[in-house]
Amino acid sequence: MQEPMGKPPRRQRAGRVLRATGAATARGGRAGVRAVGAASRASARRFRAFVRADGADTSGLSRLTEMHTANTAADAALTIALAGTVFALPTGEARGQVALFLLLTMAPFVLLAPLVGPLLDRFRHGRRWAIGTTLALRAFLAWVLASALADRSAWVFPLALGALIASRSYAVARAAAVPRLLPAAVPLVTANSRITIAGFVGMLLGGGVASAVSRIGPDWAVRVAFVIYVAATVLAIRLPDQVDSAPADPTAYRPGSATPGEGAAQRPRRGLRGRLPTVVAGIGGFPADVRWVLWLLCGSRQLSGFLTLYILFLSRERPLPGWGSLALMAAVAGAATVGTAVGSLLGNRRPAPNPPRVAAALMILAVVASVLAAVSYAAWTLIGLGFVAGLFAQLGKLGLDAVIQEQVPEEWHSRTFATTETVLQLWWVVGGAVALAMPLAPGFAFGAVAVVLVAMTALARWSRIHPTV
Repeated sequence: MQEPMGKPPRRQRAGRVLRATGAATARGGRAGVRAVGAASRASARRFRAFVRADGADTSGLSRLTEMHTANTAADAALTIALAGTVFALPTGEARGQVALFLLLTMAPFVLLAPLVGPLLDRFRHGRRWAIGTTLALRAFLAWVLASALADRSAWVFPLALGALIASRSYAVARAAAVPRLLPAAVPLVTANSRITIAGFVGMLLGGGVASAVSRIGPDWAVRVAFVIYVAATVLAIRLPDQVDSAPADPTAYRPGSATPGEGAAQRPRRGLRGRLPTVVAGIGGFPADVRWVLWLLCGSRQLSGFLTLYILFLSRERPLPGWGSLALMAAVAGAATVGTAVGSLLGNRRPAPNPPRVAAALMILAVVASVLAAVSYAAWTLIGLGFVAGLFAQLGKLGLDAVIQEQVPEEWHSRTFATTETVLQLWWVVGGAVALAMPLAPGFAFGAVAVVLVAMTALARWSRIHPTV
């Protein structure tokens, strides 16, 4: 059929339409890229302003925070790569397999208190290199682990276990370094909270990139972790010199630190040095505020371990109307994550919260939430208990770190952090073991949890008065 006179051919018109559409798409794509780039630059500027606020840029705390952001990004990538290995929670397995999982979670802590903590204290004058070594070691292990995962080698477990031990060692060394970089205007609780919030940002970024790359294969997510660990190692080496320098008076309080417990600043320190070696066997040598917060936080960890595993079995055996097993577990886990985030934000408030009082208030809240879950087995009580567990664990840990950094002599920081980390993980495992042994009767089980929390409060009170406990 002939085209009408005066009009271009149909094929020519179609070509013009396609070219116009392509040009519009290209302009839109460029505009989208520019918008994403502008948003990314704005987010980066806000993040830098956050970590450098209140003198953190001049004191060096911002560098430590940026390094920790990279560390958590790499840890998130490594966790995603190992999600399907022996370290994954066996949600569909028998209780015996879950018990094995509990033992595996304690494995990195076997060496932490008796070996790693004292070793880091011995080399506290080279703390930059100690932190950098834990990162460099994980970079090496990640590189080897990538090949092991690709080949399905039996070396996956020992390599991953070594990375976990190095990760816990990093956490101890990093926590001990915070007081040396603290700006005068920033309390310790706020500094710890700021580092934790930055860590959440790193976890989201690293987890997002690793999740996308892991579609090719889990070994590629480990390679992403390797690259980030290398960058974090460089950041560790570039930390300020004062990270390695010992204070003139190792028993003095750091100006601008969190509010000490009642009478802590006037407490005699002469006997503390002689008692601190006993922390390897117990916590009786800790200052009273540290013992108080630690025992209360042990109750929090016991609650978290119990809730994590008990919901796993309870949701399958006694499902709630309108809730599938996975949906309920996801809702409780999500509430715990929200509680953790809220705890970090509350810790960043000014004035900084008083750790002993906050720990006591959180314990009361946990007891109330457990009683509600015992009285009413419903989704809202379980979700509320999950939120409280996350809030207690995070805000309580920020307070515990602060009182250790403030009230324990600097030369004992690493072993004290190593001991408390081990004790807290042990109580998480105890909570999980109780969940395995508890009958699937929510009224009885959550009521027993409330009783245990009250008993932990009584123990904390007794320990605060009697330093042998």
